Amino acid sequence: MNKGISYHAKDILLKSLSELYQNDSLSVLHLDDVPKIKSLLPNEYARVVADEKRSDTLFLLEDDSILMLEFESNRRYHQNYIKYLDYAHRILHRYYCDTKKVKKIRLVVVYTSDVTNVKDSLEAGDLQFQSKAVLLSEFGGDHISHQIRTKLENGEELSKEEVMKLSLLPLMNSSKDRQELIKECVELAQRIDNEEIQLQAIAGILTATDKFIDENYAKHVREWLSMTKVARIFEEEKKEALKELARSIARNFLDVHDDDEIAKRTGLTKEEVQELRKQG
Repeated sequence: MNKGISYHAKDILLKSLSELYQNDSLSVLHLDDVPKIKSLLPNEYARVVADEKRSDTLFLLEDDSILMLEFESNRRYHQNYIKYLDYAHRILHRYYCDTKKVKKIRLVVVYTSDVTNVKDSLEAGDLQFQSKAVLLSEFGGDHISHQIRTKLENGEELSKEEVMKLSLLPLMNSSKDRQELIKECVELAQRIDNEEIQLQAIAGILTATDKFIDENYAKHVREWLSMTKVARIFEEEKKEALKELARSIARNFLDVHDDDEIAKRTGLTKEEVQELRKQG
């Protein structure tokens, strides 16, 4: 995701994105043969390189395989597949170092409406790399936009499938300019009454358009996200979880250090440490 945004905004985006893509969401992309998504994975790799190249989105699937979900708007197939191989190598290396097992990796490439035909594999002698391609040029963006707008104007709730379509709408075939369509989709998402679903839709839009969206507009949307009610509740829950972790660590120190030292090590106040002593 774009630089220059707070960790809090990133946390909200990742939490909402994970909720959006769970269960049946891949069926919207006609990927019915891909196992359901279990969870969102970090997409940054520990490797000493000058760049910050990373997969667009990584998911752990229910069969314990990993899904690399990539978004492309060009036909540079060889260059893109070499890039995917680099991502796959980093993933395989990380998981093999941790578990001494080779992870199964699936690659899905979602192409924007700019691309109408694709190559779904790279062959380099004995090395072959396959992918599943999704062509959003085959999705009628204007029709889907009209359906979603009509439902929202009538006060109707969007289905999970429609929320997923809304998140990908800026990349679909449309008569509108892409930047204009991104803004329109965010505005539609902001009209969703359920704030959690609203955030899921916007997280999906920002993720799908990360390579294409105007950076200043993306920053504006992320700042707005951080101020929503759900975002504030999530932040409070995270603070409480960290506080409880500090209390747990402090309890282990009660027989080893004095109150001042425990407070210094855990970030708790001296009064909070004294209260833990009273509780035994």
